[in-house]
Amino acid sequence: MPVRLTAAALLALEAVGILALACWQIVALLGGDTDSIVSSLALIVLTVIGAAIVGAFAVATARDVSAGRSGGIVTQLLILSVAIGAITGEWAAPGIALLIAVPGVIGLVLLVLAVRASAPRRRDDES
Repeated sequence: MPVRLTAAALLALEAVGILALACWQIVALLGGDTDSIVSSLALIVLTVIGAAIVGAFAVATARDVSAGRSGGIVTQLLILSVAIGAITGEWAAPGIALLIAVPGVIGLVLLVLAVRASAPRRRDDES
């Protein structure tokens, strides 16, 4: 399987994970575990939009479109920043940070390899 398809599959799984987070937010809203209904609804909408964008990056990466790989790399960097926040905050959780960071690092490596694989080859005999 080409590396770009593996990277696309990981991005798709991350999109599904973001959708699961939106479902968790909906359950919290319906259960009354929120301070502001308006803020909760806005967060749910933004989370679903984020999942759609990451899903679009997955499709674009699978189709070997540069913008999908670029967006995927930015997504992985954002995931890694969340992992750093999870390990350094007031409620630091190193285990959760590791669970967040591992797919971020793997995704970043896969996407960089996909970029390198899709780059045009230079000819040394042009000199």
